[in-house]
Amino acid sequence: MTIPDDLEYQTGFGNEHETEALPGALPKACFSPQKVAYGLYAEQFSSTAFTAPKHQNRRTWTYRIRPSVVQGEYLPWNQNPLLKTAPLDDLPPTPAQLRWDPLPMPDQPTDFISGLTTIAANGDARSQLGSAIHLYAANQNMEKRFFYNADGELLMVPQDGELLIFTELGKLQVSPGEIAVIPRGMKFRIDLLSGQARGYICENYGAPLHLPERGPVGANGFANDRDFQYPVAWYEDEEGDFELLCKFSGHLYACELNHSPLDVVAWVGTSAPYKYDLSRFNVINTVSYDHPDPSIFTVLTSQSDTPGVANLDFVIFPPRWMVAENTFRPPWYHRNIMSEFMGLVHGVYDAKEKGFVPGGSSLHNCMSPHGPEAEVFKKASEADLKPVRYENTLAFMFESRYVYVPSQFAMDSDIRQKDYIKCWSGLQKHFDPALKP
Repeated sequence: MTIPDDLEYQTGFGNEHETEALPGALPKACFSPQKVAYGLYAEQFSSTAFTAPKHQNRRTWTYRIRPSVVQGEYLPWNQNPLLKTAPLDDLPPTPAQLRWDPLPMPDQPTDFISGLTTIAANGDARSQLGSAIHLYAANQNMEKRFFYNADGELLMVPQDGELLIFTELGKLQVSPGEIAVIPRGMKFRIDLLSGQARGYICENYGAPLHLPERGPVGANGFANDRDFQYPVAWYEDEEGDFELLCKFSGHLYACELNHSPLDVVAWVGTSAPYKYDLSRFNVINTVSYDHPDPSIFTVLTSQSDTPGVANLDFVIFPPRWMVAENTFRPPWYHRNIMSEFMGLVHGVYDAKEKGFVPGGSSLHNCMSPHGPEAEVFKKASEADLKPVRYENTLAFMFESRYVYVPSQFAMDSDIRQKDYIKCWSGLQKHFDPALKP
């Protein structure tokens, strides 16, 4: 497929953006005029409650060819039994350390929605807390199929293959090394610019993702507002036979449409899809000693009802300098009240040099011990601590206060590395009371 050369973006995280595909389509005097230009319909899209505080309120006014109510009756859609929603009750939660190989590319025609497979979930979608983690592998465009998720917003992390995401508010082209976020309830379809694609998705049931506070870091650093890109207005005025899929309260439904729902000619508001290039993350790191907490690598966060304890954090481990002196530089061995799901976009993760491959993933739940494998411990303990540049690497973590429950597929599938725990079997006892410091 030809990569489009007409994509434009607006910048600024959470700003009230405004854009129109036709001149004068966007009302100037009020949001809902008695008659909208071009014979359009005004429709508000809200992804927070009407009464949410102004700095948290997310809503967008759309001016579209047809209102969203013009659709067929929903019927159950049961064509992807591997897509699950919290609470998962197939299996009990487990404290076991878990790791998986990449999801294989499909050998049959499979679009983005049919290629979604749930690995783990926590919380409860109906209570709007927690999150679910899915893998996707696809080799077919969605074509005349559209999808929206009423259960949560979708954080997409491509690992292999470019995505062209057509949304109600415009187009996003997303490559490995970038992320995209689709608001709860936003309709979209996905084309595969590389012919096939694979990656990760975190479905956030809780508060919408936002930028973390910087605290003593000050005004600059981490992910900067200006580097987030939002689409400009673009629309389809197409009639025909289309299908709209919906994920609602853990169930999948489908309805018929006689037109494309991507018919928004103009919009203004704060609830919109966006993308972010992870290479623009401004890494803050130690220049003295000790390995800092991974929270310094947080790109986006969804807060829970407990201040400082996240419903979901999205954390990355990008290229960076390591200069700490007198320090064990890889992540230390630890047990954490937060549950950690990790993935690898490309390269090698410094704490797991073998077995953790691009497209793979791991899960270490609340208080389950984890850390460097035996060979990494030996290498890091004996390293000459000169400044080192970590290049060609991009790992990430979905971290949550809630325990992740693996799906039946995740526990039974051949992609699970059932011997993962052996990576620590080579750790030896070195203790000797006679050895003085």
